[in-house]
Amino acid sequence: MPVLLALVLGFQHALSMLAGVITPPLILAGQGGVNLAPDDAQYLVSTSLIVCGLLSAVQITRFHIYKTPYYIGTGLISVVGTSFTVIPVATGAFAQMYATGYCPTAADGTKLPCPKAYGALIGTGTVCALLEILLSFTRPKVLKKIFPPLVTGPTVALIGIHLIETGFRNWAGGSGSCSERPETGPFMLCPSNGAPHALPWGSAEFIGLGFSVFVTIIICERFGSPIMKSCAVVLGLLVGCIIAGATGYFSDSGIRTAPAVSFIWVKTFPLSVYGPIVLPLLAVYIVLMMEAIGDITATCDVSRLEVEGELFDSRIQGGVLADGFNGLLSGLLTITPLSTFAQNNGVIALTRCANRKAGYAACFFLLIMGIFSKFAAALVAIPAAVLGGMTTFLFAAVAVSGVRIISTVSFTRRNRFILTAALALGFGATLVPNWFQYVFTYEGDNHSKKGFFNAITLVCETGFALTGFSAMFLNLVLQEEVEDQIVDEIQEGVEAAKTADRNDDEMDREEWARIEKGRGEDLEKAVGKEV
Repeated sequence: MPVLLALVLGFQHALSMLAGVITPPLILAGQGGVNLAPDDAQYLVSTSLIVCGLLSAVQITRFHIYKTPYYIGTGLISVVGTSFTVIPVATGAFAQMYATGYCPTAADGTKLPCPKAYGALIGTGTVCALLEILLSFTRPKVLKKIFPPLVTGPTVALIGIHLIETGFRNWAGGSGSCSERPETGPFMLCPSNGAPHALPWGSAEFIGLGFSVFVTIIICERFGSPIMKSCAVVLGLLVGCIIAGATGYFSDSGIRTAPAVSFIWVKTFPLSVYGPIVLPLLAVYIVLMMEAIGDITATCDVSRLEVEGELFDSRIQGGVLADGFNGLLSGLLTITPLSTFAQNNGVIALTRCANRKAGYAACFFLLIMGIFSKFAAALVAIPAAVLGGMTTFLFAAVAVSGVRIISTVSFTRRNRFILTAALALGFGATLVPNWFQYVFTYEGDNHSKKGFFNAITLVCETGFALTGFSAMFLNLVLQEEVEDQIVDEIQEGVEAAKTADRNDDEMDREEWARIEKGRGEDLEKAVGKEV
């Protein structure tokens, strides 16, 4: 492939994943997360771009592990980005850390910056990544049996539904202290009283600003060219930024003071393991593994490669191992867990190019965007309402992905029961997140016991974790009923009949072709005799 063509296609891939890469660090570093200083947030955005560029190259390259049948990587354009899945766990854990005194708060209740909490998140994520690494050596058929679409579908859907709350809060002005509309203090207005064009949370101006982003995405999908459709989210963000800049919402102070370049470890965070988030993060890595399997299958499909057989199983194994390996490395590189992205499958289908050179070009552009930190500073300066209009769309797409996975399940009585039980708990915990907060009343000095209770509370207040564990347990203990087996057999019989009909049609066509050919030969012989 010519270098210029690879760069053009790679730039499209980089643009398609840009919004997904920058969103998690912006949310976790902001007022809804650990309230880091603007320069720390800029660093996280820059480093997220750099790390995603470097570790995407690992997935794309596909390394063979010496003297073993195992690989690291898929050998496809399988790019990785910071995962949305960790956001619900992280925001819940951060809220718990502030409530228990692990993170500092001011005398008036304002949450102060807490880099220690962010270090605990990435440190615990690094340790929990070992689970996905170990599971990667399990046969894909076994993994699909333990974690079928009946388990992963509702889990992914609940993740998206939970995230939409964060997107909507930002759309209305911000997800931090200002969203509570206090009557006193520095956050009576969003994002703060001293910010340019500050307004009360939920003001019509904020709603309209986020709506401009959302409507632009819809217009691009309706009237845009194929390339515009694949970059619709980025174009919506651009339009929102232009409107915000023209109406005075932007502050250029952070851009002016940002360094010219940045790289990994320019800033560091104290790594630690925070016990209460171990179980939720293990659930996160199980979800990431199943997402990776689905995304790699889709990438093989759009790349016109086989989606079954030994080579395909080898790609799945290598992709899942690389996904876990990247999760381990990302924590050491100061970034939250990564996941295999699906956005690039649309670009592959659009351009009909699955050459890995385009993937390497995308990695190059991500590195450039991350190293030049003025770009990251401009992203950090984006008003929360603009970011909310974009992230609400992205998070809803996550929920729709979960619904699509559920749609592949046969709606037998048993499966409906499992979905009902799992979603009842998940929806309840998502809608009333503090429902389990007052179950444990222990106030002693035993920190291990208190941490154990906090872990149980956090799991029970995280809707997708509750749904995932419930669905997995019920799927393993509830047997298929006879009626359900009959229905499945009938469906399989119908599909077999359709296949048989197709085969019969092909045989019929071949037979008619032979008959017509025979008639033609007989006619030629008859004409020859008359002559």
